[in-house]
Amino acid sequence: MPASPDDPSQLVSRNGPCPCGSGRRYKDCHGRLPGGDVRLRNVAILNDRGTVLQSQRRYEEALACYDDALALLPDHPDVLGNRGNALLDLRRYEDAAQCFARLVDVAPDHRWALGSLYQARMLCCDWSSIDVLAERIRTAMKEGKVVVTPFTHLVASDSPADQLRSARLEAALYRAPAVSSVSKRSAALGRKIRVAYVSADLRQHPTSTLSAHLFESHDRERFEITAISFGPDTGDPMRRRLERAFDHFLDVRARDDAAIASLISEREIDIAIDLMGYTNNARPGILARRPAPIQVAYLGYPGTMGGDWIDYVLADPQAIPPGEDAHYAERVVRLPDTYFAHDPLQRIGDAPTRLEAGLPDGAVVFCCFNNTYKIAPATFGVWMRVLGQVDRAVLWLLAPNDVARRNLCREAAARGIHPSRLVFAARIPPEQHLARHRLADLFLDTHHYNAHTTAVDALWAGLPVLTFPGTTMAARVACGLLHAAGVPELVARDRGDYETRAVELGRSPEALRALREKLERQRASAPLFDAARHRRAVEAAYGAMWARRAAGLAPAALDIAADGRVTACE
Repeated sequence: MPASPDDPSQLVSRNGPCPCGSGRRYKDCHGRLPGGDVRLRNVAILNDRGTVLQSQRRYEEALACYDDALALLPDHPDVLGNRGNALLDLRRYEDAAQCFARLVDVAPDHRWALGSLYQARMLCCDWSSIDVLAERIRTAMKEGKVVVTPFTHLVASDSPADQLRSARLEAALYRAPAVSSVSKRSAALGRKIRVAYVSADLRQHPTSTLSAHLFESHDRERFEITAISFGPDTGDPMRRRLERAFDHFLDVRARDDAAIASLISEREIDIAIDLMGYTNNARPGILARRPAPIQVAYLGYPGTMGGDWIDYVLADPQAIPPGEDAHYAERVVRLPDTYFAHDPLQRIGDAPTRLEAGLPDGAVVFCCFNNTYKIAPATFGVWMRVLGQVDRAVLWLLAPNDVARRNLCREAAARGIHPSRLVFAARIPPEQHLARHRLADLFLDTHHYNAHTTAVDALWAGLPVLTFPGTTMAARVACGLLHAAGVPELVARDRGDYETRAVELGRSPEALRALREKLERQRASAPLFDAARHRRAVEAAYGAMWARRAAGLAPAALDIAADGRVTACE
């Protein structure tokens, strides 16, 4: 129910800032409206109710609250932003883009507004003004404005310096006092190191698919492993597997950031591992309170956190090449081969026929199963030129939303390629999805944010992946994966070489067959799929971090060799 107009707790100071977010004084903004006080209070209540419903995943109900609020104040920036996010949650991406476009019109500097519009349009594959929007984001960031989330900026920018700037602006939002009881335990060596993995994604999720075996196989003589889970209990088989994988599995979703940080401190965790970064449902405010003496970013987010509360980021020499450390707020720890984990127990189902998958027999099948927001216009242009040079070739994409499908077909036609040469794959269970990779001939990677888990899936199923390196971590992960899979020849020099090699491979069934046979031969021995090797490298990194603390040394960049030797780069 709306608050009573004479409820003192609901009154707004007429000389203070207007709650609508305009930046003007209330008396000069909505305070001038007849009944303005009542209207703003009702809007605030509806908006607050909507955010609570949205946090409970009751998106339709939340949307109704935002619509009611906007009926009272159509241009309220906070409500427009929340409504757009609810539409994203409902996968109504075109409606979300329209909502964010309105937000940018009325409050272009509103938090995350430009980035949200960019994200929604990329999800729609609406590239009509995407370069202009990216430039606006770049300009606003240089002025110190928080207009894009760091995750969206991974797609919008190919500048590691700009990505660091974006992360620093975001990190400043999470400044909080440190918890009071950090590091009561002795830093002495020779006892078990307490490691906590902190995530909302401890369920059926790509991060857990990659790392489940790592959690299970940690050396319990050296480490005590805890899960700090603040995501939903989905009850799926992966969730149940993970609950058994840890020494302690703590479901803390009902607690706020401060309470979770206090819990980590009270349990005297030595090393806290953030598996999320700035991805969806992340809560950076937990580790921003410094509950553990050592804090590490790993696996879930391919970039810097930009804050002073993460000591180390796990990477590899391809993802963050030597000499690039200045673009990361953390000390870079380079694991041998790749920083990606892999589950050797991941099962591949029985492959369907091409007919069953909707693919033409006898055609060369290029594929890319990355999310649509990773498909940039320049990349799509290369793909269409490749199709134009390889007779009867098709491009197999993961089925997007209807708007994106329509836009992709239109973009293909505009580049002289009949839309029928785009084939869309329905979403199916993981084992079946892995199996159908075997129907394709070559995976064509995206740029800016390339294939990560999707590349591991393809290589595990025996499908060659063609990529080329960018300048940021998100644009280089696949290079490390291909080196670790033993097929570095699939890393092209640049975009032009990528296009040339895609055409050459598309015209050469023998070359593609040889690559498949090489992947199959090396599957049992390639470092990418050697889970024990990766686990030892990760544990060597954790041990080196703890040894430095025990010796009273500050965090430093570390190089981990395949035999476990550690070199500090101070």
